[in-house]
Amino acid sequence: MTGVRSEDVTVVHLMRHGEVHNPDGILYGRRAGYHLSELGRRMADRVAEHLAGRDVAYVVASPLERAQETAEPIARTHDLSLATDERLIEAANVFEGKTFGVGDGALRKPGNWRHLTNPFRPSWGEPYVEQVVRMMGALGAARDAARGREAVCVSHQLPIWIVRSFVEQRRLWHDPRRRQCTLASLTTFTYQGDRIVSVGYSEPARDLVPAHLLAGAKPVKGKSKAFGA
Repeated sequence: MTGVRSEDVTVVHLMRHGEVHNPDGILYGRRAGYHLSELGRRMADRVAEHLAGRDVAYVVASPLERAQETAEPIARTHDLSLATDERLIEAANVFEGKTFGVGDGALRKPGNWRHLTNPFRPSWGEPYVEQVVRMMGALGAARDAARGREAVCVSHQLPIWIVRSFVEQRRLWHDPRRRQCTLASLTTFTYQGDRIVSVGYSEPARDLVPAHLLAGAKPVKGKSKAFGA
């Protein structure tokens, strides 16, 4: 970006929260009362250390406890107040409070079938397009709050992946097993003025992520996709 003034370049890191204490293995979604585990707190501290030398001017999080707790050490490291943006919240899902995952028999329960009719929308939760609208709004607000510097927004896996897919011009419906958005990862959007010019992805706490969550995944560090003018 030769010739671009530094005040025209703003970096917004969209971070997924750390590991959550969830001994019953339910889909907690937007439910209150789900906090970081001890490992999750270590992940949050690790990312705070990773970003300590960056010019972070704004830290904001989803209102859910796990996101707030992940953002706190980052805000503290930069002597900033932690802001909250409702638009960063987890996607709504009709299966909240239940165990629902690949191989657990949920797809064989007739009561669930009516929610599984349209994977393109999707029929079981908040429409992908609505997630894009609110997440782009949250990113834009963070960009404006940190003009010429850096911002950190702590959110949740699905909305992070959906807004990244939108920016990178991929289809929004997808196989959840193929999301590149592990615990405590950073999906980084670089703006030139009001336009996103590149998207990067990194995993500062990868060595802390349980092995079963990384099965089949390759380490990714500093990978970035740039967009033309």
